[in-house]
Amino acid sequence: MGAGGRISSSTESGFKKNPLERVPYTKPKFSLSDIKKAIPPHCFERSLIRSFSYVVYDLFFVALFYYIATNYIHLLPSTYQYLAWPIYWALQGCVCTGIWVIAHECGHHAFSDYQWVDDTVGLILHSALFVPYFSWKYSHRRHHSNTGSLERDEVFVPKPKSKVNWFSKYLNNPPGRVITMTITLTLGWPLYLAFNVSGRHYDRYACHYDPYGPIFNARERLQVFISDAGIFATTYVLYRLAMLKGITWVICIYGVPLLIVNGFLVLITYLQHTHPALPHYDSSEWDWLRGALATVDRDYGVLNKVFHNITDTHIAHHLFSTMPHYNAMEATKAIRPILGEYYQIDRTPFYKAMWREARECLYVEPDEGSQVKGVYWYRNKLE
Repeated sequence: MGAGGRISSSTESGFKKNPLERVPYTKPKFSLSDIKKAIPPHCFERSLIRSFSYVVYDLFFVALFYYIATNYIHLLPSTYQYLAWPIYWALQGCVCTGIWVIAHECGHHAFSDYQWVDDTVGLILHSALFVPYFSWKYSHRRHHSNTGSLERDEVFVPKPKSKVNWFSKYLNNPPGRVITMTITLTLGWPLYLAFNVSGRHYDRYACHYDPYGPIFNARERLQVFISDAGIFATTYVLYRLAMLKGITWVICIYGVPLLIVNGFLVLITYLQHTHPALPHYDSSEWDWLRGALATVDRDYGVLNKVFHNITDTHIAHHLFSTMPHYNAMEATKAIRPILGEYYQIDRTPFYKAMWREARECLYVEPDEGSQVKGVYWYRNKLE
């Protein structure tokens, strides 16, 4: 590939590996059962008390940052206020991304042994962050069922060259990539929810807020209505706050941190499934295990912990999505010897990886001259 990249310093597998070296695409000799046997059984145990402790921990910091912002920032000289507000936005946005991750775990039934507890906690937390909980729970579940499939995966589905938008070649340059990434990180999440942008192709308009849309079946409609009710409730609360405190207050306290949450969740998901070394499969080659392995763990530094390790244990999460996040790191270390070359980790700083992937991963095609036509790799040449 044309991209540069540093050699990973990780040696847990017994060797150093270039993160841009392609992972195997052939069917592995191990099975999902083999992988599971390598993981200590307690890693699959969900603790209601421990899971709630992370909710309390995150909400404590949300309340702390809110208290500082509303009681002290306005006391600073105006010059320092311009510095203090971005610090608040960054800190609050990162912590709220952690809350988003916990709600995501609820959707996987990884929070507790009680489905009603998971759905109640997930609905409240995701609604507060403008996410339709049940709607996204169902589409995300289908993503996990079809990861790496060019026909059936739900999100960040790469296009073959023949279907790349005509204007893409004009954006295949540094200014164009800046524009594309800015739009993706700020508007990508609401555009996906409302218009299925970057999602799976449907024969008609698909929307996460439409209970009768093609994303959902008849059994899921009532819960999609409940998701919409959660969004309406949050909207009403924000409306009342705007009437009471002013729209500027709502934007500063809630709106900008929410933009940061949305940007991080799009970036995290994009980088987990977009990498020059990862294959994608059409229906002639795809199977669930190879699709689940066609993901990558990333390193976000201290943010790994803030984001509850959704970033650097993503492969384990795709293999066993009901495993709670606080056991995923132990499980990841246990399965690495089994996965071998099928395990992909890239420690390139995420801001560098974002730029590299935006440059290198424009569309997918099979290798020219390959006997295997159902395996697709990213390309970056647009005429």
